[in-house]
Amino acid sequence: MNKNTAIVVVVTCVTLATGGCQAADAGTPADVIFFGDNIVTMDPDQSSVEAVAVRGETIVAVGSLGDVMALQGDATRVVDLGGRALVPGFIDAHGHILATGGTLDRLSLHPPPVGDVNNIDDIVEKIRQWIDERDIPAGEFVSGIGYDDSLLEEGLHPTRYDLDRASTDHPILLTHVSGHLRAVNSAALAASNITAATEDPPGGHIRRVEGSMEPNGVLEETAMRLVVGGVGFGGGGDVEEVLRKAIQLYASYGTTTIQNGGGTGPETVAAIRAAAEREPLDADVAVFTSVDAIVDGDLQYEEDYQNGARVAGVKFVLDGSPQGRTAWVTEPYEEGPPGAPADYRAYGTMDPDDYKAGAAALIERGVPFLAHANGDAAMDLMIDGVEEAVAGMEEMPDHRSVIIHAQLMRADQLDRAAELRVVPSFFAAHTFFWGDWHVRSFGEERGTNISPARWAIDRGVNFTIHNDAPVVPPHVMRLISIAVNRQSRSSRVLGPDQRLTVEEALHAVTLGAAYQYFEEDRKGSITVGKQADLVILGENPLTADPAQLEQIPILETFSRGRSVFTN
Repeated sequence: MNKNTAIVVVVTCVTLATGGCQAADAGTPADVIFFGDNIVTMDPDQSSVEAVAVRGETIVAVGSLGDVMALQGDATRVVDLGGRALVPGFIDAHGHILATGGTLDRLSLHPPPVGDVNNIDDIVEKIRQWIDERDIPAGEFVSGIGYDDSLLEEGLHPTRYDLDRASTDHPILLTHVSGHLRAVNSAALAASNITAATEDPPGGHIRRVEGSMEPNGVLEETAMRLVVGGVGFGGGGDVEEVLRKAIQLYASYGTTTIQNGGGTGPETVAAIRAAAEREPLDADVAVFTSVDAIVDGDLQYEEDYQNGARVAGVKFVLDGSPQGRTAWVTEPYEEGPPGAPADYRAYGTMDPDDYKAGAAALIERGVPFLAHANGDAAMDLMIDGVEEAVAGMEEMPDHRSVIIHAQLMRADQLDRAAELRVVPSFFAAHTFFWGDWHVRSFGEERGTNISPARWAIDRGVNFTIHNDAPVVPPHVMRLISIAVNRQSRSSRVLGPDQRLTVEEALHAVTLGAAYQYFEEDRKGSITVGKQADLVILGENPLTADPAQLEQIPILETFSRGRSVFTN
């Protein structure tokens, strides 16, 4: 567990000699009381308790059964946990709630265990069925999401010629599972005027037919923006409808604080705020936007949620994805994309000077930021930007700038992160979903040490873990299981020395994640005075078989003291 995490506890009760805790205003009954032997507080100052009381949105008592039950009134709901467990609500350290909601009604081309696509023929057939079942008119875009070349039998992206087999009458746009590449057919290329004469945009690449400049239909990074029409990673639809539908999905996995991690413009922020004003959201949604929106004054950073929504900071994107083989690295790939040169290292996706200027402005203003960086070259840039921003300051500011994904983070970069108070958020789910692929892409040393959480703990670095939904579903117990077991699809334990204990993994999605958000004084542990974000699990993860962690069910989720999901 991170021992450097700052914890500020709002104390509204007194700890008794028996180890119990009585609320100060004992005359007011609690709304809910939980009791049992499996209450996992994640509070290092009070780890073993028998009961918890909630009044309104707040935890008002934590301690012995007798003392907490003194708050029972006629209308108090009393929950006997029995063999079940009570844990803090999970906190999404990085994800895309609107994109996740937008994909729920989209054509899914995911491989197992998320979907059932195994080869390019499956993709073609699913597109045909989608067009036929919905009677989509000729000329209208057809969009899908989730195809994964690393898991297709061919080991290749579908090209324009593959997708032309599905339809030549409909422009087709498929978004790679990573969100960093697209595959389109000939009709989509024509509709977007992407030809052999179209040059690669800065920070992107148009893949070509071998031996020519003719686009083969696969577009990397910023080249994806060349497509005119269709629905990409984010999806469409009414913002409020998509938002509320996605919140229910996250709540079903025990998540009570959710991120919209980047690309949220002023209009979308306004729509989220309007939805929250009409009816408070069933979970807290932290929105990250572009640097221009905040620096230019269109939006303001907000420390507090209003009806469940706040602008929580800014997001930069410095490189691509390791599963898409566009992560920017300092040493060449062992196996790069088709046709890549032997010294292929991929590339950055943002002008370094623009990033550094933006990072400096945000740190100066006290606005948190996330920087997407998968490859170590991108992380060098991210950390350099922080180091240059704080150079010359009399005192290190408490900026908690976050490296999102941090897949190929080196040990020396974690040394710098410790010194500069940078917070890595590891995409720990990669170990299962793409761990075997990463060993092929980066070799044994780099591939087996993806998401190096143990190195972070050894250096006292605050860190979190995440799913990056909709890249993978927002299944937190599966994320914890992967971080603990680090088992790949081939059942190989990938980097056994990087495994976390169950308690460390739980910390990374509760109190550690609250720290990342500057919310550790109000969330992340079952502590008196904190927000009553709680989850009832089918069993105690600390005593469960580690191999079965993913199977522990979410039975009920409470957000701000209200039950928002029941299984």
